[in-house]
Amino acid sequence: MDTISLDSLTALDTLLSDEEKLARDSARRFIREEFLPDIAGHFENATFPTEIIPRLGALGWLGASLEGYGCAGVGSVTYGLVLQELEYGDSGLRSLVSVQGSLAMYAIHRFGSPEQKERWLPPMAAGKAVGCFGLTEPDFGSDPGGMRTTAKSTSGGFILNGNKTWITNAPIADVLVVWAKLDGPGQEHIRGFILERGMEGLGTPPIKNKMSMRASHTGEINLTDCFVPAENILPGSGGLGSPLACLNQARMGIAWGAMGAARACFDAALEYSTSRMQFGMPIAGKQLIQKQLADMAIEITKASLTNLHFSRLKDKGRLSPIQVSMAKKNSVAQALTIARTARSILGANGISLEYAPVRHMLNLESVYTYEGTNEIHELIIGRGLTGVSAF
Repeated sequence: MDTISLDSLTALDTLLSDEEKLARDSARRFIREEFLPDIAGHFENATFPTEIIPRLGALGWLGASLEGYGCAGVGSVTYGLVLQELEYGDSGLRSLVSVQGSLAMYAIHRFGSPEQKERWLPPMAAGKAVGCFGLTEPDFGSDPGGMRTTAKSTSGGFILNGNKTWITNAPIADVLVVWAKLDGPGQEHIRGFILERGMEGLGTPPIKNKMSMRASHTGEINLTDCFVPAENILPGSGGLGSPLACLNQARMGIAWGAMGAARACFDAALEYSTSRMQFGMPIAGKQLIQKQLADMAIEITKASLTNLHFSRLKDKGRLSPIQVSMAKKNSVAQALTIARTARSILGANGISLEYAPVRHMLNLESVYTYEGTNEIHELIIGRGLTGVSAF
C-alpha cells in the first residue's frame, strides 16, 4: 500500500520559495551528514563539538536574520526552517545558534553603538566569537524585572555586582550581554552591558549534573565588583522592554526548532514501528500505534503551518507578542508530548541513546521552561484575551 511522507502531508513546500527550500535542505544535509553521527556521544558525555561553531558561521546561520556586519539578512521563514533542521539534530545546537544570533547579536545590533556593532557583530557572525545573554537570575526567572544585579557609575565606567544563572554559552562566551539595574541618584532602570572574557571580577562556571541539554554549554555569570568601561554600555537600551524585545525576537525561532525535535521523534517512531515485529506483525499495524502516529503527524502539521503563518506576519511587521507566545507555547508543548509518545512506542529501546526520542524528550523539558515558561505564555495569552492581568 502507498504511504505518504510527513513533508507531503504538511505540504509546506507548496508555500515556500526556492530560496527557503534551499536553505532548509542545506541545513538538513549538514545535520544528517556532519552532526547526527556524533550527537549521542556528546549528549552522554555532556560535551559540545565547539569546533563546528566556525562552520556554522561559514554557512551563514549565526545572526542570519540580521542585516549587515557579515550577517545573512534572511527572512523569518528561512531562519525558522534552518533552526528547525538544527533542532532535528539537537536542542543544544539550536540553542547555541539562537542565543548567539537572536539574543546576544540582536541586542548589540538593536541597542548597540556603531562602534560596538563594528567590533563584535562580524566576528560573531563568522563564529570567531561566541556570545551569551545574561538575564535570568537565581531568584528571578519569570520575573526578570526583580533582578538584583546592579551597575553603579564610577570613574570611566560602571561596577557590576550580581549573579546570572542558566545561561546558555556562558562557559565559552567571548562576549557577554548582561542586564543590570543602573543605580544612581533618583534612578534605577535596566540597561544592557557588553562584558568581555577576562574582565576582572567576571566568572562563568558551568552548571553540572544536568539531565537535559547535556550537549550544550550552560553556566552562570558571577559578577564581583566587575569594572565595565563606559563605552561598553548598550546606549540604546533602557528599561525591561529592552531584554524582553530580545526574547521576543528569539521565541519564534524556538517554535520552529521545537518542531524539528518533534519531527525527529516522529521519524524514529515511524521507522521503529514499521520494523518492530510483535504477535507476528509490525506494531505499526496495531490501531493504538496508528492513532499515536496520526496524532503526532496532525500536531506537527498544525504547528508547522502556524509557525509559517506567524513568521510571514513577522516579516511584515504585523506579528504581536501574544501571537509569539501562542507559537512558542504550542510548538514546545506539542513537541514534548510527541517526544514522550515516541519514546513509549519504542518500548524499552526508547530509553536508549541509540534512538533519538529520549534525548529530545529530556531536552524539551528545558525548552518547555526557558524563554518564558509554558504557564507564563498561557498567562500572556489569557491577559490578551481578557484584558485582565493574572501576574
